[in-house]
Amino acid sequence: MTVIDVVDAYPLIVTDSFRECREFYARWFGFEVGFEADWIVVMRGGGDGSVTLGFMHSTHPSSPPSPAAFTGDGMLLTLQVADAHAEYQRLVAAGMRFELHLTDEPWGQRRFAVIDPAGMWVDVVEQIELAAGWWDPYL
Repeated sequence: MTVIDVVDAYPLIVTDSFRECREFYARWFGFEVGFEADWIVVMRGGGDGSVTLGFMHSTHPSSPPSPAAFTGDGMLLTLQVADAHAEYQRLVAAGMRFELHLTDEPWGQRRFAVIDPAGMWVDVVEQIELAAGWWDPYL
């Protein structure tokens, strides 16, 4: 079996709100611009900069013929953190608007969610103890 030598992998969201996305991820989640032009921004985040996100304008010639600009359906971005409660409190104090307030889920996640300027659901999660037997019907 041949194995591809992947150097990096990241989502590249086609959106006309790519500048707003740049500001959103920089302001709320501390991502930094790694590359930017008038049609694209690639950002790095996480403590060591190992998390990459890209946003690309839909009218640039290198934009794929399909998909069209992202509209928010069928995709979510999960940002796993060490302490979801602390991140939630930090964002509450900073004035963040939430789609899902901090909650403990029976499948073993403490999480909250926001919608980014491209319309993508951003799920901020911490792994916690799951409810006894919760996964049993799914195994």
